[in-house]
Amino acid sequence: MIRFILFPLCFTSYGHTFALPFPESQTLKANQDKHKNGQSPLETITVTAQKQEQNLLEVPLAVTLLNREQIDIAYGATIEQLQSQVPSLSFRKGNTTRNSALTVRGIGTISFSIAAEPSVSTVIDGVVLGRSGQAFSGLYDIERIEVLRGPQGTLFGKNASAGVVNIITREPDDEFTASITTSYFQQDEYRVKTRLSGPLSGNIFGSISLLRAGFDGHLDNVYHRTRADGYNHRGVRGILQYKDDKHNRTLKLILDYFDADDTCCTDIEGLPSGFNTGSEAAPDSRGIVDGVADIDLGQRKIDHDFTTKTRDKSSALSFHFDQTYTKHRFNAISAYRRWDNTEIREGDFSSTGGKSAQPVDFSSVFYQMHDIGPQQWQQFSQEFRLSSVSLGPDNRNNNYQLGAFFWYQDVDRNFSRFASCQNDKGQNQDILQQNPGLTCLATDIVDARADMYSKFINYALYGGGEYLLRKDLYLLYGLRFGHDRTSYRHKRVNNDPWGRAGVGVQGRSKDTRLKGETRDNKLSIKLGARYNLSRTGQVYGHWSQGYKGPGFNVYYNMKPTETGVIDAEQSDAFELGFKYSKNNLLLTSALFYSRFTGFQANNFDCSTGVCITRLTNAGDVSTRGIEADFVWQAGDNLEFYGGVSLVQAQIDKFNCPLAQACSARSGLEVPFSPDRKYSIAANYYLPTELVQIKINTSYSYTDEQYAELPDNEGIFAAAALLPSYGLWDAAIAFSFADDKYRLSLIGKNLADNSYTNTYSGSGFRYKIPRNADRYFGLSLQINFE
Repeated sequence: MIRFILFPLCFTSYGHTFALPFPESQTLKANQDKHKNGQSPLETITVTAQKQEQNLLEVPLAVTLLNREQIDIAYGATIEQLQSQVPSLSFRKGNTTRNSALTVRGIGTISFSIAAEPSVSTVIDGVVLGRSGQAFSGLYDIERIEVLRGPQGTLFGKNASAGVVNIITREPDDEFTASITTSYFQQDEYRVKTRLSGPLSGNIFGSISLLRAGFDGHLDNVYHRTRADGYNHRGVRGILQYKDDKHNRTLKLILDYFDADDTCCTDIEGLPSGFNTGSEAAPDSRGIVDGVADIDLGQRKIDHDFTTKTRDKSSALSFHFDQTYTKHRFNAISAYRRWDNTEIREGDFSSTGGKSAQPVDFSSVFYQMHDIGPQQWQQFSQEFRLSSVSLGPDNRNNNYQLGAFFWYQDVDRNFSRFASCQNDKGQNQDILQQNPGLTCLATDIVDARADMYSKFINYALYGGGEYLLRKDLYLLYGLRFGHDRTSYRHKRVNNDPWGRAGVGVQGRSKDTRLKGETRDNKLSIKLGARYNLSRTGQVYGHWSQGYKGPGFNVYYNMKPTETGVIDAEQSDAFELGFKYSKNNLLLTSALFYSRFTGFQANNFDCSTGVCITRLTNAGDVSTRGIEADFVWQAGDNLEFYGGVSLVQAQIDKFNCPLAQACSARSGLEVPFSPDRKYSIAANYYLPTELVQIKINTSYSYTDEQYAELPDNEGIFAAAALLPSYGLWDAAIAFSFADDKYRLSLIGKNLADNSYTNTYSGSGFRYKIPRNADRYFGLSLQINFE
């Protein structure tokens, strides 16, 4: 899908993003001269999706590039806010950054397990992240974000079955520069970003970037009389770079630290739960009416006696070596990352749970459930890459890249649950009989703790490129061999003195000690061709294979019956694309079809009489569609751009749990895959002698989508259907003194169209994003040189 943000001059297309910096008078004049000479500035857009600088028209890939100007002026603090600019990319917000996930064209992995990998890989400065959530807390000082759809194993170190989100930070400048940007939005949201960059001595350059941001939240907790769903962020990134132009050598050291203390990710009660019926936070909803959920999208209150929080601390160190020879280029990246994530969760979603000295009955006597789950992720990676100097028709017939990759990660997590004692089915009857006077009431809080550990080892050899068959016709090829090894340990212990069971707490008789290991090898192939249409564009087509390694469903209440290996997820992707640019028009379009076998997903299982979700090889799914977009430079000061995407992601075959019948699921939709998206935007520039003015506006639409899989009978829960929504944004920016000062007035969601982008389950829980309300802001940027 093609999505556009309203603030910058940008064009997010199936093949790229076109975005110009703020047009100073000289830049504007240069564009005017190009128009007079019949030359279009759209013909020279450069992208680096294939690890080399290339003209957009030569890149036979589906890639979206969000550049620095677009990211900065979008005023998005996280990927959740920026993902609206990216075609076919969706964000599913979990109860912590660890459980949040990205999906591409409707395909992604949403899992609580610490022994499973994502379908969409996330990379920062060439370093693969073990969990996408490491990049979800905050973004600052970003040079560009590239989103590649489909398998990318012959280009990137770690393979992925659905796509790659590649984030590149800014490098030090050759000359001294400094800037400070302060932004303030309604409800006391603020961000301050500072950057110093330039030469230190001789061939040594450096930069340091600082971030401070905070927001109390846009939800009101009526129990504590505080605000929720806010954040408190601090970050610092330092880069030291050595450039030896004489020997074409570059060395770079990157140090990064980020600290987040968020009251995230809080669920609102969008449908009646029955927990807080007399509360001022009760939803204005009739519930499910004629099979349709009457979701209270205006709900901005919660009634919780325990504050949901996420605490993140991440640190990173990476060393980059780059050496260019006459005909080749050699790169090496050595990296270490550590991520400490703590989940603090209100699990009963009320202020009434555990307050009544009566047995829990789930109708009038409600239970308490409070969770605390700290974890630590550590990873080391090493990548070597050898490539021909550049790709393109002006170079030798065979342009290629070869790579070797090693990746190690271990995860150490514990999870404690404090919940009301539960005896509705006689779970604790023997214990109560053996201990006269002992009770099992909602006010009797029992607890258990699970200690979990997982380890991943991956290494691979890969390569790919293009070979000139004859004039303007190129063969595309790629090959990858990878080895994956995954292991885990799990121990759960009931800490109640009598070993009583509780809501979501197993009794002492079910304490477990589990472990397992699996490994797999995979050979992946890419084949295709592209044909240059003189200087106006190209057509291309290719088939590529994707792969995501095997794993285990390791979570708090893991049972001995759930120790089976989750087999690898594999994909075959076909793509046919067309790119055209001439004069003042740029047009891209593509047809795609991808089939996934062994799709790893949370399978809805009612085999035990109680419906739960289990991470399994759910079956086979496919996604297909057509995407098209355009940018039209209508005049020297006026641009239009827009796009449309029609995508169908469906279940082809489902693996039924415990021999149950579930064939009714075939042909149904895959979650988080809206069938239709479109957007249209315009930018107008008004230059004067004293000030440059930019006015932009846009509208984007997202179709309705389901947020979870159907049940075994092929029926979607009515509560899981997220309504469609449209967003209208606008901004006006004033630039003074050759852009030394830039003042921007920002308006988000001007039509005040509320929406939800995540259904969290339980029949009533939803997440409402910050951008679901109309709000305004002010930003001031000062540049020093």
